[in-house]
Amino acid sequence: MSPTVTDKTTTTQIRPRYEGSNICTWIGFKHVNYMVEEAVLDHLRQRGFPAGALYERYGLCTDITDLDTKILTAFHIDDLATATVKEVAHDGPELRLAVEFTVDRGKPVRAVKSKVSVSLRLDPHGFDAEDAPAELAPHVVDAISAPSDKVVPITVGDADPLDLLTAGRNAFGWAWRMPYFYCHFTERVQMSGYLRQMEEILDLFVEDRGVSIKTLLDEQNWIPVVPHSRITFLAEAKMEETLYTVFTVEDIFKRYTFTARMDCYVLRDGVLVPTATGKITHGWAVIENRKDWSLVNFDDRLTDALTGKAGVISGRGTV
Repeated sequence: MSPTVTDKTTTTQIRPRYEGSNICTWIGFKHVNYMVEEAVLDHLRQRGFPAGALYERYGLCTDITDLDTKILTAFHIDDLATATVKEVAHDGPELRLAVEFTVDRGKPVRAVKSKVSVSLRLDPHGFDAEDAPAELAPHVVDAISAPSDKVVPITVGDADPLDLLTAGRNAFGWAWRMPYFYCHFTERVQMSGYLRQMEEILDLFVEDRGVSIKTLLDEQNWIPVVPHSRITFLAEAKMEETLYTVFTVEDIFKRYTFTARMDCYVLRDGVLVPTATGKITHGWAVIENRKDWSLVNFDDRLTDALTGKAGVISGRGTV
């Protein structure tokens, strides 16, 4: 099917990437968000604003700065999903988009709903560039940042940053140098980099609590499922900076799902600067056959691990 564009609304078809088919043929939340990102980039392309040309001609870096995705139906590796992307009126500098995916299950079934914000960040490297097109000018920013009341820097002093960030909390901390392949436009961590961080710290957290992904697969045939995730940029994290990421359990709902917060910081001149925050809703399902699964209630071992009861110790990662 050919993509179409009507009144700032576009449709296109996208398949999940093979890399995201990690357990049986189901697609994980990170790669579902990659599909949302592809739909947004294709929307801009159809509207006459491809990301490559925006950078090369106008010095504009296309940055997804807020990504809020609900998964309603699981994707399988061979699915062909139809994406509809619609621009949403908004007073702020971000371009706001609503993204929906449907998939064929004998009839069209709504699979994903996502709210996305896009900023066009001026490239700081000083090469010649044309002025931004008039339609895009309101969305151009000098830097990616959140209002100051939403960003609270933390003075470290002599404390260890991870100890400071996890003290007294049901949390796990991890510090890791940001490699170039988590970045884009030559300098900054991009949204997919933070999605990798969210997936990685979740994996490290459950392993630290004695209920690793493989443990529950081997012993109970349980798999992780993520129906909702959100990541919001607060400031810019740069290539090769150490990102301090903290995963904090916030709530367990009827032993069925739990929600956790991810907070990311960089350390500059003795101060931890928040660069991103996010939330994830997580559950487990039992594999019924090669195609089907169903959600399960948490058992005592899993509940105790998530709540940090005696015998379960919050952990910390290293660079």
